Amino acid sequence: MTPSRDIGRLIEIMAALRTPKTGCPWDLEQNFATIAPYTLEEAYEVADAIARNDLVDLEEELGDLLLQVVFHARMAEEQGAFDFGDVVEAITKKLIRRHPHVFGDERAKDPQAVKGLWEEIKAQEKHEKAARGRSPNQGALAGVPVALPALTRALKLQAKASQVGFDWNDPRAVLRKIREEADEIEAALDGNAKSAAAEVGDLLFAAVNLARHLHADPETLLRQTNQKFERRFATIEQALAARGKAPQDSTLDQMDALWDEAKARE
Repeated sequence: MTPSRDIGRLIEIMAALRTPKTGCPWDLEQNFATIAPYTLEEAYEVADAIARNDLVDLEEELGDLLLQVVFHARMAEEQGAFDFGDVVEAITKKLIRRHPHVFGDERAKDPQAVKGLWEEIKAQEKHEKAARGRSPNQGALAGVPVALPALTRALKLQAKASQVGFDWNDPRAVLRKIREEADEIEAALDGNAKSAAAEVGDLLFAAVNLARHLHADPETLLRQTNQKFERRFATIEQALAARGKAPQDSTLDQMDALWDEAKARE
């Protein structure tokens, strides 16, 4: 087979890889559960390429992510559930249904109005699913996937709770909650590590809440902080190398001083 810009060729290649006896032994032994971690990994790699503003890498990573969709669709087709065409049809239907201000008679003049309209339509879809018996959990927090990264899931759970009035109105109130959780960690340190660790979870949850109140995505914030840490630590390593030393040969005070210098330069 030769490369092609046609999605049909990709579907044919996936079918060949999954063909018994002549296909790839590794691909043939996979199922939805074993492929799911790769799907999540590829989505993260797309986000990483975007964060690095590497459009060449983004092109490749988007292809890897598309392969995941084709892979799942092929396995579903083998079970007689649905195929890639059904996936495309489902998303096009959803996009048209959720954009009546573009494809229908509704009007939404700004992003906030679009968001409100989108939420109304999603709520209607939720009720329709319930009527068909497809949504066993119909509580206010229903519909947040368990497999989401913890920070993202916390954000979505908090947003749903906010929609029914369970929320603070002032970011400073959330900040006070963060201080309260930090105090509880300090108190727990006098007991046992397991109890203190549980309190750290509460602190992280409160920090996500503050990010939400500041209209920021906690995953993005933490990713940026990770990059900042890597950048500053690399500066420490470079400064030590210039002195003929490595981090493990240096004191914490020495590395802290270099950290402060790197921070000041930024």
